Amino acid sequence: MTISPTAAAKAASLLWTHWQAGTRLAALPSDCRPASRGDGYQIQAAVRSASGRPQFGWKIAATSAAGQAHIGVDGPLAGRLLCGQIDADGDCVALGSTQMRVAEVEFAFRMGRSLGPRADAYSVQEVLDAVATLHPAIEIPDSRYEDFVTAGAPQLIADNACAHRFILGAAAACDWRAIDLRAHQVDCLVTGRAPMQGKGENVLGDPRIALAWLANELRTNDLVLEAGQVVTTGTCLVPVQVGPGDELRADFGPIGRISARFGA
Repeated sequence: MTISPTAAAKAASLLWTHWQAGTRLAALPSDCRPASRGDGYQIQAAVRSASGRPQFGWKIAATSAAGQAHIGVDGPLAGRLLCGQIDADGDCVALGSTQMRVAEVEFAFRMGRSLGPRADAYSVQEVLDAVATLHPAIEIPDSRYEDFVTAGAPQLIADNACAHRFILGAAAACDWRAIDLRAHQVDCLVTGRAPMQGKGENVLGDPRIALAWLANELRTNDLVLEAGQVVTTGTCLVPVQVGPGDELRADFGPIGRISARFGA
């Protein structure tokens, strides 16, 4: 059964209140707990309404088998990025009460054309043809649940798939469409630690495949991937533990570079 607008609004109010307060809840109450992915997306839309903030774009969570196993889901999850949660390249991001305390280095796409609901699935090429620019990005996820590992897909989707803070780098100046993003290496360095490397293939096999997955996830839930929105496709290396005083720098080669500092 589809969740009622009243129940979705109740769940959204709870989630947004906890998000702003930096507090946690064990689970959504039974009378407004989502029973399906579709219910989760209805609550997610209500969270955006409760926030009063425009939508900046979308994120994809659990784009690796390890990530899916960690939170007990059988596929990726989509969440909304909201204006007011976006930081600039090089900014100091306050970790505050975040419980995850990780940063994820990601490929992000800005859409040049909208993709709406339709009967047939979008192909990877169709979705890429609708992209305007490619960017390096850093996501700092978090959850409003005390135990996000056992919350389940519908509740995680309701909670914006653990969206929290997001940093978008400059658009790639190179001919990124000629680059095999699947094989593309990304180098990451946190001050005082050994260098780390990741590859595009860690993102659902290819960041372009992840982007097409998002377009089709929205399509099947009667949602629109709108022109101008940014889609960040999931971490291309193991989530990086960060704490106050750390600085993370990610080098995407010809695609660009991005950095963030972290404070209390």
